[in-house]
Amino acid sequence: MSTSSLTHTDDALATTGPGPGLVLLLASGAGFSVASLYYVQPMLGLLGEAFGHPGAVGLAPMLAQLGYALGILLLAPLGDKFDRRRLILAKAALLVLALAGTGMAPSLPLLLAGSLAIGLTATVAQDIVPAAAILAPAAQRGRMVGTVMTGLLLGILLSRVASGIIAENFGWRTVFLVAAIAEAGILAAAFAGLPRFSPTTQLPYGGLLLSLLRLWQGQASLRRAAFAQAALALGFSAFWSGLALMLHQSYGLGSAAAGAFGLAGAAGTLAAPLAGRLADKRGPAVVTRLGAAISVLSFALLLGAALAGPLPMPVALTLLAVGAVGFDFGVQAALVAHQTIVYGLQPEARSRLNALLFTSVFIGMAGGAGLGAPVQGFAGWAGVMGLSLAASVVALALRWR
Repeated sequence: MSTSSLTHTDDALATTGPGPGLVLLLASGAGFSVASLYYVQPMLGLLGEAFGHPGAVGLAPMLAQLGYALGILLLAPLGDKFDRRRLILAKAALLVLALAGTGMAPSLPLLLAGSLAIGLTATVAQDIVPAAAILAPAAQRGRMVGTVMTGLLLGILLSRVASGIIAENFGWRTVFLVAAIAEAGILAAAFAGLPRFSPTTQLPYGGLLLSLLRLWQGQASLRRAAFAQAALALGFSAFWSGLALMLHQSYGLGSAAAGAFGLAGAAGTLAAPLAGRLADKRGPAVVTRLGAAISVLSFALLLGAALAGPLPMPVALTLLAVGAVGFDFGVQAALVAHQTIVYGLQPEARSRLNALLFTSVFIGMAGGAGLGAPVQGFAGWAGVMGLSLAASVVALALRWR
């Protein structure tokens, strides 16, 4: 790894790598930040009752995802131009304000505006992950990225668990206010422990954005990674966006039960460090195919269960849990491998490469949330699982080319 990405006060990190405390800070910062996007999903029923517009409330998770994609595209490339430490601190502070403001929203339009603001500022997670890649020695990059991604993915999955339980017992506003306090803790820890980073480009902002187009056109490996991971993200998002409604309609279960399925999915986060180590040893392309194949098999199981007709609740919930573990494992393994591929293309442009990859991913996530609802209304849960399976098959085909 080049030492030019770090200031002279942090040169030692270039050879020794970050210590356990800094790794924990990076993983926790990524996890708590990205979790902000998902707190709303198990609470849609409660929000519909609170604001009296059950259908319109469904726009909240979609706006959060779209805000995240927009923020990655427009804000994440700044990590190559400015000190990442300052960017991380500034975005974390804005995220605290966005979460607190959403928790106090008096009307549905302001709740939706808050969801968009949360999406934009939660992109601090996408400043943290490239920072981890810079701090890691080259031979350990896959492992380091995998470890930080474990924190990020746990944030995605466990956010639903925490949100569902807190909302059911203390109300939906408490969820956002507690999240603001947690993010404020991350902000304080980052201020105390995060090193400084030197910029890798002096391009003006317009030139920085224009360079995204050149990177996209010039890197076939980037495009393949982006399209494949976006397809996996679409299936992932369709499942989680429709799960709460399916559990409520089919089994009369509430937001806590929907959130608790995050615990099953959290088992899949084991894929991140395993995928990072395997990518370092065998190459990331192998891991991308393995992850996509596991996702295909998992969604095929879930589709089969949905088509089998009404199943006893214990059987149905067990199959849902097994499928959630499987596809979470596959999606996350593929993501870590795709990041390893992309970060190795042009080290001086890691923030921009990361922006392009994750813009595609969260367009896929927003597409899954947006398509999942009408598909579920037209074809039920089996239709949603068919959509997720088809998206995973597309990803596998792209990786086998």
